[in-house]
Amino acid sequence: MRRAMTLHRRIVALIVAAGQGSRAGGDTPKQFRMIAGQAVLAHAHDALAAHGAIGAIHVVLGDGQAEVARALLGDRAASFVTGADSRRGSVRAGLEAIAAAGGADVVLIHDAARPFLPGAVIDRLLAALDGAEGAIPTLPVADTLVRGVADVMGAGVDRDGLYRVQTPQAFRFDTVLAAHRGWDATREATDDAQILRAWGHDVMLVQGDERLEKLTYPQDFARAEAQRATPRSTRVGMGYDVHRLAPDEALWLGGVLVPHDRGLAGHSDADVALHAIVDAILGALAEGDIGSHFPPSDPQWRGASSDRFLAYARDRVTARDGVIEHVDLTIICEAPKIGPHRDAMRARIAQILALPIDRVSVKATTTERLGFAGRREGIAAQSVATLTLPALS
Repeated sequence: MRRAMTLHRRIVALIVAAGQGSRAGGDTPKQFRMIAGQAVLAHAHDALAAHGAIGAIHVVLGDGQAEVARALLGDRAASFVTGADSRRGSVRAGLEAIAAAGGADVVLIHDAARPFLPGAVIDRLLAALDGAEGAIPTLPVADTLVRGVADVMGAGVDRDGLYRVQTPQAFRFDTVLAAHRGWDATREATDDAQILRAWGHDVMLVQGDERLEKLTYPQDFARAEAQRATPRSTRVGMGYDVHRLAPDEALWLGGVLVPHDRGLAGHSDADVALHAIVDAILGALAEGDIGSHFPPSDPQWRGASSDRFLAYARDRVTARDGVIEHVDLTIICEAPKIGPHRDAMRARIAQILALPIDRVSVKATTTERLGFAGRREGIAAQSVATLTLPALS
């Protein structure tokens, strides 16, 4: 009914980093070039590792590149696979390595040369897989297109129905592996969605992101370096929320269904913990509070899952090129006991916010039986969110 991503038991990412990147200039393959103090490959790895749904990352490298890659990735967890002479062959090698390691339910195939991957794109891809075998991020073509013959402009090309394809591309693992195994090895394909489609499956299109543009030419690296060098400021926001306990209600706290004899009453699912985090993030952005974005007078939010509100707050940060650095949450109640559910709450909040779990803190306290919480009439929560934003944002 809710939280579609949790239906995928094991989600694995495959980073394709076996190319030489000659068009980028210089002697260093572009996946090993540095931007803002770390390698392109490390940026790509960090973006995937930050998403709580991804359980493992495999990296396909060129022959003899493993030592360099390990040095650049440091202690980041990754399994290395030696690729082939073509991208298709390298992906096939990576898929076979994943199969040998126990397989997966879903695989995200991502080019290292698209290192700045927002977590919201991953969310959209995983959601699309609930009804399809494959999904890809795309952007509409905005420029005028023409054909050219010997440097002379020819007829224009209709842009309707044309999209620019990005990565990661998401697939049901067994299906894309079978498609690769059945592909005619004498033919090449520029991406894995073509291979899946030739195997007889539809591929869904989801919204991509301009930040996923591929690093190809020297000017791409210069632009990325300049963007990463933008002065940034730290913002701190505080959120507080309270809901009353009522019979015949489910108790959602921190995105987790907690067994209890009563639940929280409200217009949405009344997840007081997520509401407090949303207010903290919106406060750091100086963009009002949860009620101004999701008014309780609006019937579309009746019974809504609060993870939608938190994902919206996360996307508001992303839209301003911000980063959620840390979230601290305190739940105030006499019952139920929060301790047994703390780790599940941290994991769920980290998943929604696309953060490593060590950037999410969940604590609990009581009021020593004082006030409404002490009388077990309701549950309160307060949260502090720390963001970094471009200094002029």
